[in-house]
Amino acid sequence: MRRNFQGYTTDAAPVLIGFGASSIGRMPQGYVQNATAVPQWREKLDRGELPVARGVEMTADDRFRAEIIERLMCDFVVNLAEVCASHARPLAELDESVARLAPMRADGIAEVEGTRVSATRLGRDFIRSICAAFDAHLEQGAVRHSASI
Repeated sequence: MRRNFQGYTTDAAPVLIGFGASSIGRMPQGYVQNATAVPQWREKLDRGELPVARGVEMTADDRFRAEIIERLMCDFVVNLAEVCASHARPLAELDESVARLAPMRADGIAEVEGTRVSATRLGRDFIRSICAAFDAHLEQGAVRHSASI
């Protein structure tokens, strides 16, 4: 199972192309967003241009952390050692992220057993909060777009 902008899917395609104004696409290199206003989106198409307004390149760290988050979102469990090995990253690089799980462990929503991080049955309702511990772009405690419960 995978997760993309449209929700959960079994589609393993590495590319998701967004059509229409404001749509977002994803490629292995990163994300692109089309012009958000319909008139500008149409103008670009009329000129034979891609209607892309902006893009964000994913770094190796972004891809590494995205895999951890996707596994948690889809399976409610991730083996950090396995993900680290597949990205040739040291496990110690995640020490800070794992430490951020301490309050959630105390509340009984997350578990850490060796290199395995999982959501408890109760924790499944709070999976976005568990995942946030591994998001390097999320300022802890700040709300950027949408907030979890």
